[in-house]
Amino acid sequence: MRRARKPQSVCGRGRAEKADRRLFRGPARSAIPSAFVAPIRNRLSACAVALAAATAFACLSFSHEAAAQSDGFKKHAAPAPTFGNSSSLMPSTKIDRSQPLYLQGDQLVYDNSGNTVIARGNVEIYYNNYILTADEVAYDQSANTLTAVGNVVLKEPNGNIIRADRYTLTDDFRDGFVQSLSVVAKDDTRIAAARATRREGNITEFNEAKFTPCRTDGGSPPLWCISAQTIIHDQQAATITYQDAQFEIFGQPIFYLPYFQHADPSVKRRSGFLMPTYGTSSDLGFMTSVPYYFALAPNYDFTFHPRYMTKQGVLWQGDFRHRLANGQYNIKFAAIDQNCGDLPDSIRADRGRCEDLDGFRGSLETKGLFSLSSWWRGGWDITLESDDSFRRFYQLDSILLTDRVNRVFMEGQSDRNYFGVNLYHFGGLTFEDTPQSESRVHPIIDHNYVFADPILGGELKVASNFLSFSRGDYHVDGTSSQDMTRAISEVTWRRKLIDNLGITYTPFANLRGDLYQINNYIDPITGEAVADESIARGVAAAGATVSYPWIASGFNATHTVEPIGQIIARTASVPQRELPDEDAKSLVFDDTTLFLFDKFSGYDRVETGTRANVGVQYTFQANTGGYARLLAGQSFQLAGDNPFANPGYVDPNAPPSERNPVFNPNSGLETRESDYVVGLYLAPTDAFRLISQSRFDDNNLALRRQDAALLARFGPFFGDATYTYAPDTANLSNYPLSGGYSDDDQQDISGSLGVQLTENWSVRGRIRYDIDDDFVLSDAIQLRYADECFVLTATYAENFYNDPLRDIDTDRTLFLRFELKHLGDFQYKTDALDYVMGDQQPPHSPQ
Repeated sequence: MRRARKPQSVCGRGRAEKADRRLFRGPARSAIPSAFVAPIRNRLSACAVALAAATAFACLSFSHEAAAQSDGFKKHAAPAPTFGNSSSLMPSTKIDRSQPLYLQGDQLVYDNSGNTVIARGNVEIYYNNYILTADEVAYDQSANTLTAVGNVVLKEPNGNIIRADRYTLTDDFRDGFVQSLSVVAKDDTRIAAARATRREGNITEFNEAKFTPCRTDGGSPPLWCISAQTIIHDQQAATITYQDAQFEIFGQPIFYLPYFQHADPSVKRRSGFLMPTYGTSSDLGFMTSVPYYFALAPNYDFTFHPRYMTKQGVLWQGDFRHRLANGQYNIKFAAIDQNCGDLPDSIRADRGRCEDLDGFRGSLETKGLFSLSSWWRGGWDITLESDDSFRRFYQLDSILLTDRVNRVFMEGQSDRNYFGVNLYHFGGLTFEDTPQSESRVHPIIDHNYVFADPILGGELKVASNFLSFSRGDYHVDGTSSQDMTRAISEVTWRRKLIDNLGITYTPFANLRGDLYQINNYIDPITGEAVADESIARGVAAAGATVSYPWIASGFNATHTVEPIGQIIARTASVPQRELPDEDAKSLVFDDTTLFLFDKFSGYDRVETGTRANVGVQYTFQANTGGYARLLAGQSFQLAGDNPFANPGYVDPNAPPSERNPVFNPNSGLETRESDYVVGLYLAPTDAFRLISQSRFDDNNLALRRQDAALLARFGPFFGDATYTYAPDTANLSNYPLSGGYSDDDQQDISGSLGVQLTENWSVRGRIRYDIDDDFVLSDAIQLRYADECFVLTATYAENFYNDPLRDIDTDRTLFLRFELKHLGDFQYKTDALDYVMGDQQPPHSPQ
């Protein structure tokens, strides 16, 4: 008889797993004669059910929604699993009692005196997709028990493999006892125990038990495991309890847990503590948070996670989530009773600002999204805060956040119809934030409709836009708000035609009318306040786009050369320079906007006159999937006013360095012949991607703008890079620039590079560098270890941004994160390295 050994004394693979197992070896053995099977079939069927059901020790399967946490901590709202799908140790209990049980072995003995049926030698039992093999299986009809002895292996339908030295079950399958137990799930999550007892129909107790999701080779212990004197699984209460437990790494005890409990895998949500987080900060001191999760109902919950900080006190925080039949929403709050004296010296030095921040500070966030019908949906995304530095100072937002955008919306969309209503609040968080940055949209309404039937053989679309907008405290007297109401409607028609030569013609026409009502706005030309004025304007346009693709197909690839020409004739001139510009400030001329009907980004500015756009596009498509595209072109103002040449100033009465153009006057479109634009898109393989968008001066081909992005992976190396260049715009025109437009060359590069050192170890670094000022803006390096059961991430990061008025200062941070499969993660963050490296502070920081 083959004999299995007991599990090893430390965490790891039970030695019982090493025993030689032979299942379905060679030709089929002789089946047990039906005369012997028939008398025992009914009882063995019940016992097989017992054998299957009693394997409920699978209680140690963990789900990500209810991952185990020490001292009752349970994971809440977990992200996508780091380690893939959870193991499935829970046995299947769907037993079809009408199915027969099949048994075979080398020898069958019927002991009338002992009222026992014994199967010996390579015994195999098949029942309801359960497979049991053992050296010997005995059924005691008097005691109503089934006992499997020697190299017992049970394969469950879900893929689990249970190994034991001896396995005994009662006939009613309520109570069972297992010796030298070992369980292995499909993902190699395993439990080993010296003994296991099932009682009261729903409680399984394991003695001298060990659990680990880590693989191990030979007799070496796993990376980590939990060892406990007693593990109890209560299926009715849906809990798993550890008594006298310890956490071990490589077989060495790290810390002791006298009592440890968590929800079993069948539980998705349960009230309890979550994993604590820790950190240190030069401004906040030592920080710790021990969240508590309240499972209030199946469709709503609340997480209370106050953060204690030795230098600032307690930051009270909570998250409420509610899912309804047609949507969901959440509410988050954060608040503190601020003591001005606890703030950093840079803030206390400004006594007026310090007094403003004394007392209550906080924020309230809420998001919602609801499906109102099959075509309609609505929602909101709102953050209210006591001041614009609270969330960044307490590390609730990134220090690089530049805008606070609040939105309430409703949208409806069908096959040809769109209607949207949006209300916005914009708050500026940039270094140059002024009252001008604070504005409200109440509301903006968009409606688009495409007619189903062709009109003159083409597509007809009607679009409308309504805007109500205001900005406070920007009038010259400092008391009144700026207000603008705008209504726009336009009709667009287009048709696509292809002749026998393959030339494509796309004629189009557009008719647009605008109505404006403005109050207390600054005239961008005169600098005078416009108290109350109504303005109407209209533009009519017609044109066509013509392209003639030439295609050459080779053995390995297809080449396409396509000349493209476009001409658009519009109303020669319309009055618009005196109008406010709220949605057309962003003006970027590149290959993606070359053939747009209107190159402005919004409604407040329109193109006028006659313009021609020409270009040529080359496309390469390899049979293996490689791809390349190159587009180069230029735009020409043929007649009428060029609206890109004279943007006007936001504040013409300000000093020249502070006037700030309404939009970029150096877009490349300000002259009769525009700059050249080139777009290059390369994807030779899945491991390499390059996008390059360039603009060159039409006179001397000097580079005037460049944006490039690269993503690549070669063998163990992987990385990405982004490069941006904009020239000294102050030297290219008569418009002194400030604010949103730079008066210096802007040239910086950011990127990351990593290498997969081994199967488990990788290292990655990233940097953002200001080339013109020869200054590092930020950098970081990360070391990562990841295997099937453990992830360690160590990141050291530096940021050299500085704005004392918004509590933003040079920062160095060390971040550690441990992820244990099924147990959650531990995080620690500190910027204490600023003290260690204080002598390495840069001489200046960019503003």
